[in-house]
Amino acid sequence: MTETRAEEIATGAAETGSLQPRTPIFLDVDTGVDDALAIMLAVKSGAFDLLGITTVNGNVSLSQATLNTRKVLHVLVEEAKQKGRAEEAELIANIPVIPGADRPLRRPQYFEHRVHGNDGIGGALADLELPPMRASKQAALIMVETIKERPGEITLIMTGPLTNLALALRACPELPTLVKEVIFMGGVVTSFGNVTPTAEYNIYVDPEAARNVLQAGFNITMVGLDVTRRALLTRDHIESMGDAPLAPLVYDCTRDYMDMYAKRYGHPACAMHDPFAVAVAIDRAVATTEHLYVDVEVNSNLCDGQTVADFQGRWNKEPNVHVCMDLNQEAFIERFLHVLQR
Repeated sequence: MTETRAEEIATGAAETGSLQPRTPIFLDVDTGVDDALAIMLAVKSGAFDLLGITTVNGNVSLSQATLNTRKVLHVLVEEAKQKGRAEEAELIANIPVIPGADRPLRRPQYFEHRVHGNDGIGGALADLELPPMRASKQAALIMVETIKERPGEITLIMTGPLTNLALALRACPELPTLVKEVIFMGGVVTSFGNVTPTAEYNIYVDPEAARNVLQAGFNITMVGLDVTRRALLTRDHIESMGDAPLAPLVYDCTRDYMDMYAKRYGHPACAMHDPFAVAVAIDRAVATTEHLYVDVEVNSNLCDGQTVADFQGRWNKEPNVHVCMDLNQEAFIERFLHVLQR
């Protein structure tokens, strides 16, 4: 990749919305630390028409993920107001937050408090109180209704377990022909897992949902640990944000995560799993992919939830997933910091 192209990737996000039509998306989250950062990137990038942020049981309970999502959006509204951007503040305030599945398809809940803290975002925004939400239809049904109204237009960015999409698929089997693209954070095919030796968390929590989605025929891109482990945000990066209004939230929600990371790997950092999935949706040039057949193990005591890629074509099956294999880490982090300081 040329230096000029890397610079375009790093700085282009904030201008994307003004140069070309915004991509209509649903962002599906189980809002823990990196989901919160992904929401900030998606909202502030200018790249998307956010039709809704759907929430799912995963890192934390459905109710906590929904509350965390609303808190992050509230902060973004206040930041826009602080910068005198009344129209932007109104747009953010009107992004629907839509609760979805409160448990996996067949399995018990499996939270990740040891990484994300009891509230999912490391205690950040603990003092922020919000009014109760009005009841709405379940996320899967709203996704199906909206996608049917706009066939071939909508991209789904999934940063939690794939339960909501599996439920939408169950309600509408023709969904793969109606969705423009699915980009999901999850899985690993060339390295080790992060919840078992072989499984990545989002897939492990609901492997049946993941298997159903991968085998359904979507135009789908997998953003797995193969690349996201190398997309690291450090404290130096956060300090470089200076007095940017969002810097305190980024610091607060990543503090405990970075401490945990330092104990495990020897240096403080936050793996930007979910923000990198959003970055891929903004500009595919930030990653390189390989088209492979990928399946999910659902019946193994040793390897439950493992994503298995057929690199050599031994199963004689058509490739079904575009798997991210490499990334431009520097350009991605530059873009993330640029957008959040916009």
